[in-house]
Amino acid sequence: MTAGKKTHNLPANIPKGPFGPKVRAKNSWRTLKRLWQYLGRQKTHLILTFLAVVAAAVLTLAGPYLIGLGIDAMAKGPGQVDFDRLAAVASALLVIYLLTALMTWFQMYFIAGAAQRTLKELRTDLFEKMQALSLKFFDRQPHGELMSRLTNDVEMINNTLSQSTTQLFSSIITVAGSIVMMIYLSPILALISLAAIPAGVFPVGKIARRSRNYFTAQQKELGQLNGLIEETISGQKVVKAFGREEESVRNFNAVNGRLREVAIRAQTFSGLVMPIMNMINNLSFALVAFAGGWMAVKGTITIGVIAAFLNYSRQFARPINDIANQFNMMQAALAGAERVFEVMDEVPEIADRPGAHVLKNVAGEVIFRDVTFGYKDGVPILKNINIEAEPGETVALVGPTGAGKTTIVNLLTRFYDVNSGAIYVDGEDIRDLKKDSLRSSLGIVLQDSYLFSDTVRENIRYGRLNSTDPEVEEAARLANAESFILRLPEGYDTVLSEEGSNLSQGQRQLLTIARAVLADPAILILDEATSSVDTRTEMHIQQAMLSLMKGRTSFVIAHRLSTIRQADRILVINDGEIIERGTHEELVEAEGFYYNLYNSQFKRNSLEG
Repeated sequence: MTAGKKTHNLPANIPKGPFGPKVRAKNSWRTLKRLWQYLGRQKTHLILTFLAVVAAAVLTLAGPYLIGLGIDAMAKGPGQVDFDRLAAVASALLVIYLLTALMTWFQMYFIAGAAQRTLKELRTDLFEKMQALSLKFFDRQPHGELMSRLTNDVEMINNTLSQSTTQLFSSIITVAGSIVMMIYLSPILALISLAAIPAGVFPVGKIARRSRNYFTAQQKELGQLNGLIEETISGQKVVKAFGREEESVRNFNAVNGRLREVAIRAQTFSGLVMPIMNMINNLSFALVAFAGGWMAVKGTITIGVIAAFLNYSRQFARPINDIANQFNMMQAALAGAERVFEVMDEVPEIADRPGAHVLKNVAGEVIFRDVTFGYKDGVPILKNINIEAEPGETVALVGPTGAGKTTIVNLLTRFYDVNSGAIYVDGEDIRDLKKDSLRSSLGIVLQDSYLFSDTVRENIRYGRLNSTDPEVEEAARLANAESFILRLPEGYDTVLSEEGSNLSQGQRQLLTIARAVLADPAILILDEATSSVDTRTEMHIQQAMLSLMKGRTSFVIAHRLSTIRQADRILVINDGEIIERGTHEELVEAEGFYYNLYNSQFKRNSLEG
């Protein structure tokens, strides 16, 4: 980048065209059809909206005709005015304008109800689809980008449904009615007026296709910007700790600059529609005025008819101009709708098999048989893993970082499916079980404890939503969490900030253990649950975990080997393979990989002490 000069590169997937970035057009009609399927469910509101639109359009169409009659009532000759007729016309116009205003309010009221109900269903379906998607999808999608689809893109659709739907109905009726009235008043002038229409069809259609591509790029860049913002704010401690504020600003400016350039092209290009339509409409108006004046001089038409016709000509053009005014919004809404439907069309990588059944009365036997798995094809993380855990046993998984310990847990929870081999719970292949019933039998305490912006009580209750307050409090006591909870300002009713940042790491971990206690799972997974806390806090967490593991099949991942000495079986994993297995005493006597690992930790702890 040249010093002192800012440049912003457009997204690499938008090849340059003669008017800026150009991407291949997607199927806008398919997107419109899917949107209509949602909107069409609001039949009652749509019918009422349509009736109000028809009434308002008919009343609007009556206005120019009455104005023409009023002009003719004053054009009988010098000083000759039909006051009775003029008064009747004026009274009729007053009633029409009042009724038109009332019908316009009704149509906005009814369409607002239809639009908001439609958006509620759309947001619900999108959010439910996100809950059904596998972790693999979220691993490759920035969270802020997904949030943008739920908020910005859906809001774009809202603006269009609320405003453009009635505009479309009204425009169709007004255009059709104006054409009928123009033909009725003067077929010759109608032919002159309508002759200009084809001149605008081709350029407007061309602009529509081009600008929609730019609006799609705009929404994509907006999603990336939201992703960057969410990521930077969530990681603000890391940003400040490493002094990367300026780097964060540079990254933000780069994405923000790309958004600006794409948005300018989208707005500028689509802005061509209105001038083109105005030019054509004004040309048509001038031709009609000239021809009408010539016909009036010849006596083949009255001045009132000319005035009425010019009004109908304007009414004919106005709906088209209104649509042109909303053109930008409609293009952005289509782009947003496409992005929403992209997520809704995602196929979950992990889905229940046909005939999958519910896991009942879980004893807790877990067997891994010849399991091989890799997150990428051809790059195995686990190789021929065989594990047998009897009900109530504690199995510890140890090994260096990246050996595959957490991957074993991800397969047991069916966040991912094995590439080959099988995993059995109580003799059932977990792929033959419904995911929900399998996961409801599992309790998971992760290294990164996640808490929601809610009360302490509700965060614990997340383990079992139908639990009572006494059950929640008993779970907290069993998890050694009650002592610090009662010291909080509101006790169990203390509202936690986002991710529980107003608690220490150890306190957050105790709450997640209490959550697992409340869930009362048959199989327990503890993934590095004490790795981020000090030794004193670790003792409290260890006591809570021992209470939690009683009578449950437990899989414990730990770097601190002192925490898993009492495990029934220890599996040593390295490079995706189980290289040693046995009790702590057996593995120490074997003086192999585990022995060296244990001794290195023991010496390090002695030095630190």
